[in-house]
Amino acid sequence: MFEFHNVTKIYKNKFTAVKDINLKIEKGSFSFVVGKSGAGKTTLIKLLIKEVNPTEGTIFFNGEDITYLSSRRIPLHRRKVGVVFQDFRLLNKKTVYENIAFAMEMVGQSPKSIRREVPNVLSMVGLSDKATNFPNELAGGEQQRIAIARAVVNRPDLIIADEPTGNLDPETSNEIMKIFSEINRRGTTLLMVTHDRTIVDMMKKRVIELKNGRIIRDTEEGDYYEGF
Repeated sequence: MFEFHNVTKIYKNKFTAVKDINLKIEKGSFSFVVGKSGAGKTTLIKLLIKEVNPTEGTIFFNGEDITYLSSRRIPLHRRKVGVVFQDFRLLNKKTVYENIAFAMEMVGQSPKSIRREVPNVLSMVGLSDKATNFPNELAGGEQQRIAIARAVVNRPDLIIADEPTGNLDPETSNEIMKIFSEINRRGTTLLMVTHDRTIVDMMKKRVIELKNGRIIRDTEEGDYYEGF
């Protein structure tokens, strides 16, 4: 799926966000990335979605070298990656249906495809009856489900979830994780950044721990152990 080879990112203020990262994520896997604030988790995401380029090292995605993509190729790469954020980032002036359809419109999908796929993903996240609602009419857990539906509607190869349960209560968090598990079961690779110890301990997936920009632990079926 993707590989980092000796990847380092140093920002203009001389801050080294990640240092000598070597990481391989297999297609169809489900992995957690954990670590304190400032450990390098956000930079890892930015490198994957090509918001920033590495200072050193090489990044491969589905066998393609994406270390330095031209501005023309970046949108094509991003079609392969769906991102779910903690703060949902829904368009408040669009209905639930329109929010999801917009994600398809942005990559040039046909009206016919939109009419077919949007109801499918709404059904998958259990919100078929909310298609005409606006985001501010929904509870936090429902908004996160819509954000997930929007991320998966273009059938990306990889879903990156950035603290997706951070603003949710435990019961709602469990419901969200069931949806992510089903998405992964269907073959989509999932990489989740989280501080949610309960979720990590419950899921028993691969855990990659960052500290000061370096990977200090990479454990299969791991727990959220803060090895600082």
